[in-house]
Amino acid sequence: MSTTGNPPVVVAVDGSETAAAAALWAAGEAARRHAALLVFTAYGYEDAAFGGKMYPPSDWLAVKGAEAGELLRTTRATLEAAVPGAAVSTEASDRGPIPVLLEVSARARVLVTGEPVGAIAGLFSGSPDVDLAAKAHCPVVVVRGNESVDGPVVVGVDGSPLSEAAIAWAFEEASLRGAPLVALYAWHDGDTAGLFSDGNVAFQGEAVQDSGRRLLAERLAGWQEKYPDVQVERRVEHDRPRARLLSASRGAQLVVVGSRGRGGFTGLVLGSTSQALLHHASCPVMVVRTEKENRT
Repeated sequence: MSTTGNPPVVVAVDGSETAAAAALWAAGEAARRHAALLVFTAYGYEDAAFGGKMYPPSDWLAVKGAEAGELLRTTRATLEAAVPGAAVSTEASDRGPIPVLLEVSARARVLVTGEPVGAIAGLFSGSPDVDLAAKAHCPVVVVRGNESVDGPVVVGVDGSPLSEAAIAWAFEEASLRGAPLVALYAWHDGDTAGLFSDGNVAFQGEAVQDSGRRLLAERLAGWQEKYPDVQVERRVEHDRPRARLLSASRGAQLVVVGSRGRGGFTGLVLGSTSQALLHHASCPVMVVRTEKENRT
């Protein structure tokens, strides 16, 4: 995570109800971080839709541009009324949403979207389009379900570098919210990659349950010292990670995961675990990448 400056929280809106809910969530996030909020919309087509050479007619763009302007004005007014004193700015692009959102993410602290429906549908579907959560330069939050204001922040831990990044963000989010943190490590019997990966090397004769407890203790120790205000609950579960994370999302404020993992979290975002979380979690989901990944 960058520690310099205070980049804005950016929310993508498209006129849908899910995007409106995401905008309200983003306004709260910006307020917690004492950061500005940028409300962003893109109303053009992807280049591929025009063969990379043709572009929408100018009169069509003019109409869409006017609609986008009205959407941004309405959204800004709603957010300023909901969060008095919020520093809200707006921006629109006549380009396709996926590539321009990736560019905008380079200047954002967090990029927030609603459930993948409407104009931003397909971002997380494994389609040939660039997967936003896998490529963004900052964490991506998909706002879905019902956020429990009194619930914990939940983080998936598997010992990989990406889960380390997720832990850092989860502690920060829990501290900002004054919420407890649930750190979840899960494995299943067929997960040999996770059980014997270099991020989870069990001692000889050590039970998997004990190995999971040791891994959590090691991974969380430094962060608990940095955030002594955060109450931490460690959970080691014998189950598929997606099942445990989905269960933990019920009554949670936020679930935080790495964009890909090792073992039980392998393929996150592009695989079945991410599909389950992004489409079925009962609360907002934050997907985190590492600084090294962000440079690729």
